[in-house]
Amino acid sequence: MTAIYARQSVERPDSISVEQQIEICRYEIKGEKFRTYTDRGCSGKNTNRPQFAQMMKDICSGEINTVVVYKLDRISRSVLDFAKMMETFGKYKVQFVSATEKFDTSSPIGNAMLNICVTFAQLERETIQKRVTDAYFSRCRRSFYMGGPVPYGFRKIPAVIDGVNTSMYEPVPDEAEVIRLIFGMYSQPLVSCGDIIKRMNELGIKKRGGSWSRPRIRELLMNPIYVRADREIYDFFVRSGAEVTDPPSGYTGENGCYCYRFGNGEGNISAEAASRIVLAPHRGIVGSELWLKCREKCMAQRQVIPSQKAKNSWLCGKIKCGECGYALTVKKNRGRSRRYLLCSHRLGSGACAGAGTLYADDIEQLVLDEMRKRMSQLRRLSCPDEADADTVLAGLENELAETESEAAALLERAGAAGTVLFRYINDRVELLDRRKSEITEHICRLEREKAAQSDSIFGCLSDWDELSFDERRRVTDILIRVVYAAGKRITIQWRV
Repeated sequence: MTAIYARQSVERPDSISVEQQIEICRYEIKGEKFRTYTDRGCSGKNTNRPQFAQMMKDICSGEINTVVVYKLDRISRSVLDFAKMMETFGKYKVQFVSATEKFDTSSPIGNAMLNICVTFAQLERETIQKRVTDAYFSRCRRSFYMGGPVPYGFRKIPAVIDGVNTSMYEPVPDEAEVIRLIFGMYSQPLVSCGDIIKRMNELGIKKRGGSWSRPRIRELLMNPIYVRADREIYDFFVRSGAEVTDPPSGYTGENGCYCYRFGNGEGNISAEAASRIVLAPHRGIVGSELWLKCREKCMAQRQVIPSQKAKNSWLCGKIKCGECGYALTVKKNRGRSRRYLLCSHRLGSGACAGAGTLYADDIEQLVLDEMRKRMSQLRRLSCPDEADADTVLAGLENELAETESEAAALLERAGAAGTVLFRYINDRVELLDRRKSEITEHICRLEREKAAQSDSIFGCLSDWDELSFDERRRVTDILIRVVYAAGKRITIQWRV
């Protein structure tokens, strides 16, 4: 059977519709039996398209022998995706036809022309992306509204800037008072973000229906959208290494600032380097002296909860609050010998009622008893035949070896490759590397599942007091996915 594939990313009056594409392809196949596959609103930059995936599935099942498209770029705009697709077509002896470009995939010249055309299709896509990026930069420099959620303290209103209809922010009086209160509190030496959250909760002030948290408070304090930018603000960003678009004369102490950061840190307003600062058309809320005082205090503070290895309990990372699902943190008061568990969400924002009085020693002993019961139950069960698991492991290990071998062969060819081939090699190696990680993870998971049913785990649980801290955590990770605790309710979700 013949497959007609049609795609349209955006419906525009000057573009060929899906229906028109199908009609032209029907004329090409001259009355043969066909099946249509259509993807609307899908880009050709990748193959994440439902009907395309269904067509490839039907090809692999032997239902399709010819694929007809209106034009080459309707099916792919990526050299790598196109090469993989043509490899599949060749494997299942599927003929490919472009109705308007008249390609014959049965000849070497036809295949060569096909590869050249798909290269230009990808070039066109990348050129479009570059134009969009350039337009974004241009709009940023002119202080146009660039979308996204409206910050607390403002509302969006229509505006005309340089003769272009756009939007801008306008302070909301009630929320602006809250912003000034937050900045005023934080400017005091002994006031922390946690103190501000407590005060907001006491006053019954919600963040547009939600609860306040330390990260959101810190983000608010760091955001230059609230400052009435004057020459001191200009000098601060210049010293910090930011790209300041407007001249110093524009910093009159009235307008707020937009902060744009492109690349990996896009949207991050906590770092000035690699950021672009643009004067915004709206009026700021906080004076420059107060804003700078809070900003510098934020920059001097370390991360509230630094990334570190669990050391207070072998249940850390596994045990969650049974009320809200946030992690339970192990605490120990000075002068007290007993450790206890507190909800991190309650500590951070006060939004959770908490999990009640939970002592770490009691919970650890309870979970250890449950792990021993679980392993006793597994040992009493009839042992399943492990041949299937071993077969799967052997197959995965073979696939891993083949993947590593193919990646090594491609890397050897990279030195002598041209631009197009090098790009394909690079993309293919990235795919192989991702697949290698997936296979390795799968092998590790299967080995953990086998290990969980072995006598060694039972032995570890029997000699628990002799295990090191890290060994206890590893055994727990093999057996348990998560533990929920609140009051007298303890729920364990097992891995095995």
